[in-house]
Amino acid sequence: MTRTPIHSRCTIEVHLDADDLARALRQDALDGLTAAAKHLPPKWFYDERGSELFDQITRLEEYYPTRCETEILRREAEAIAERTRATTLLELGSGTSTKTKLLLDALAVAGTLQRIVPFDVCEPVLRAAGPELAKRYPRARVDAVVGDFDRHLGRLPMEGTTLVAFLGGTIGNFGPAGRVKLLGELADQLAPGDWLLLGTDLVKAPERLVRAYDDAAGVTAEFNRNVLHVLNRELDGNLIPERFAHVARWDADEQWIEMHLRSEERQTARLEALDLDLTFGEGELLHTEISAKFTRHRIEGELAAAGLELDRLLTDAAGDFALSLARKP
Repeated sequence: MTRTPIHSRCTIEVHLDADDLARALRQDALDGLTAAAKHLPPKWFYDERGSELFDQITRLEEYYPTRCETEILRREAEAIAERTRATTLLELGSGTSTKTKLLLDALAVAGTLQRIVPFDVCEPVLRAAGPELAKRYPRARVDAVVGDFDRHLGRLPMEGTTLVAFLGGTIGNFGPAGRVKLLGELADQLAPGDWLLLGTDLVKAPERLVRAYDDAAGVTAEFNRNVLHVLNRELDGNLIPERFAHVARWDADEQWIEMHLRSEERQTARLEALDLDLTFGEGELLHTEISAKFTRHRIEGELAAAGLELDRLLTDAAGDFALSLARKP
């Protein structure tokens, strides 16, 4: 781990460098692509091109979560700031902290904001975003952290009264066991009186959910196939993304959207860096993501299992998305 200054009031702590990421990708690809049911973790969508595509997705008419969450934050940020009186805002999966600035603005106006901790897997994004945050909030210190949800939650730097923001419905990318682990580890880091603001997409008509993950313009399809471009570039592969179709479907039993890539024909490929030959049967699925949807009962139950108390559940006007403010007693 290294911590270095990148601005007079901004440091960056790196737990995950390029070599770590390369090793993790190699292991995930080897494990997932040699399994009986092929799969890859969704975090590998997000290279530069994948991030650009996801930004486009958030502006699509069919994709409502970003608009809904922003609506809630615009309406409730002041009340959240007054309720929590947080001195530190720590954001998981921060990216450029676009939506979180609504919270930061409210905490700054309330006069409590002293420290900002953006946590993300992408070091270049944090090196750009950290100094910008330091300039925007001149009375706060910015301590950026490069890390992975799966490995580095135990190293989150807590200080004062902390509000952890975990937005965007990202918690839904974890299955039930993964959510138990993540929320439990996160709760272990919180001190009594600290807070969690958790974004979750809510259960609704399957037709709307599928459209949100299979838009008419095909942007989500390109986003899904982008993981194959990442494999080709990083692992010296020769996969042909155009031979894979995007599949998004609703699993009513699990209450989540599943995303897959479906091989349109029998085909072979090679990942030279892994010395791995791949065979895909016609119609074979490569699982790339889940996006779980929630009810109030599920949210409250999973927070309680982690030792957190739901203080209030806030939704957009249409009731499509929720922000849950929870406290560690």
